[in-house]
Amino acid sequence: MKKDNLYIEKESKYGAHNYHPLPVVLSKGKGVFVWDVNDKKYYDFLSAYSAVNQGHCHPKIIKALNNQANTLTLTSRAFHNNILGRYEEYITNLFGYDKVLPMNTGVEGGETANKLARKWGYLKKGIEEDKARIIFANGNFWGRTLAAISSSDDPSSYKGFGPYMPGYSLIPYNNLDALEDELKDKNVAAFMVEPIQGEAGVIVPDDGYLAGVRKLCTKYNVLYIADEVQTGIARTGKMLASDYEDARPDILILGKALSGGVLPISAVLADDAIMLCIKPGEHGSTFGGNPLACKVAQSALEVVIEEDLAKNAAELGEIFRSELSERLSDNKLVKLIRGKGLLNAIVINDTEESSTAWDICLALRDNGLLAKPTHGNIIRFAPPLVINKKQLLLCIDIIVNTLNTFE
Repeated sequence: MKKDNLYIEKESKYGAHNYHPLPVVLSKGKGVFVWDVNDKKYYDFLSAYSAVNQGHCHPKIIKALNNQANTLTLTSRAFHNNILGRYEEYITNLFGYDKVLPMNTGVEGGETANKLARKWGYLKKGIEEDKARIIFANGNFWGRTLAAISSSDDPSSYKGFGPYMPGYSLIPYNNLDALEDELKDKNVAAFMVEPIQGEAGVIVPDDGYLAGVRKLCTKYNVLYIADEVQTGIARTGKMLASDYEDARPDILILGKALSGGVLPISAVLADDAIMLCIKPGEHGSTFGGNPLACKVAQSALEVVIEEDLAKNAAELGEIFRSELSERLSDNKLVKLIRGKGLLNAIVINDTEESSTAWDICLALRDNGLLAKPTHGNIIRFAPPLVINKKQLLLCIDIIVNTLNTFE
């Protein structure tokens, strides 16, 4: 373990202490597997928080990256390039929107959606200047910028970083009555919500919730913003988690797996009536929509479609939850198993302050599977969507056997 400690100590000495990683030092990835610096092989059950849905270093995506990197990487948006328009045509046709605004990170996508919603509120809904409100759900997580933490109810995100962004309000997740109460205010421009709350611990709302959100937003002339940075691109068993219901968002935010885990890429999609509210100079990014990112993103989306990864996620997700529910039914540590597609979680019957979930993840690491706790007592399981049934069943054995040693 000396080699591991060397790398860990360097990070601790020279890097900011803004993360608490599991003590494993990775040096290689391929498909569903990663290897550490000691050449130990692991199943990756975090997928870089769903950024590598297509698997690590997918050959088609890497080929697109290399080919474009040798030709043209960045022009900025001061000029046109020969890649951007083709990518924009592809992604807007794929998801059914008039326009796309390309950015880099998921949180930039969220910021972009917020700006769009406010501008639309002033120009189209007639909200008085500086009065626009955006509603969020308790338990939301969309990043760590000042705007994102201003919408958070998690003290570890917002405490000590005030003052906070005005015009944000929180309501309970999965509660249509609370949403309607807020939407009656004519100053509300948008409701931004994750179809399944990932960082909160894979919280799946009731059937009909998203369709209800869509109906209420239409009724009160409010924009429905779907944060599908983690749930989108086949993770939950459909191309979008919103696709499970009649719940087409007015603004759709994508990121993470949009790049196949190769480099930061995000996108905000909307129709002309919303997107064209922003004029030249009012929003942008030096790297947003760069030729390299556009080539990679289109390739990453093509892989998802060509390999039918949404179907694989749906089918294997059912097996995963069913097998774990049956085989862990007598394990008193397991309080709940929940999820959709290959975005799943086990709630450990313990408090958030307990180290049990962390200790389980250390044992899973020792047994060849990498996962990470969230909120202290919840372990999220989200393998790359290229995993096959045989591999999944082997991983279920690892998870069950590991958890049973803690019982």
